[in-house]
Amino acid sequence: MATTDRHARLALLTGPSGVGKGTLVTRLLARHPQLWLSVSATTRAPREGEQDGIHYFFHSRDSFEALVRAGGLLEWAEFAGNCYGTPRQPVMQRLQSGTSVLLEIELEGARQVRQSFPEALQIFLAPPSVEELEHRIRGRGTESEVSIQKRLERARTELAAQGEFDAVVVNDDLETALSELERLMRLTNA
Repeated sequence: MATTDRHARLALLTGPSGVGKGTLVTRLLARHPQLWLSVSATTRAPREGEQDGIHYFFHSRDSFEALVRAGGLLEWAEFAGNCYGTPRQPVMQRLQSGTSVLLEIELEGARQVRQSFPEALQIFLAPPSVEELEHRIRGRGTESEVSIQKRLERARTELAAQGEFDAVVVNDDLETALSELERLMRLTNA
């Protein structure tokens, strides 16, 4: 495996839907522009306004499968008929240039990264309680009852796996959780 700058680090963040990953990642990137958020590859068609290499790396099914066969993805999965994954090459290029990289991925992807890149810092973002998580999901006002129940069922499975991670950050207070992520990732305002 290629060596990376001793200050560059691969960190991944996972946790159940509704826990606040997106909000924390947005704030983390605003405070630490030196951090690079990995861009995923997908076989789904671009949506209006999405640009290749910025929002996703868009691939045909054949080219995505070729990436999988060549070991070109740190992790990948199929959801709703489309494939999604983290391309290895851009992550390695950033690390080798001294840039720390953040992956925001699902539990199964985190488990795959653990196998292919065991030195990555794995952080699990947890809600203060399942009840609070349900409150947050319902508060969005965008989900059907069936969808809410599926998300909560999946969340219970994900929460049961938090012991697999290097660290668990409870997102009870946004600023406290953000500070804890910064400490774990050894980020400083440069």
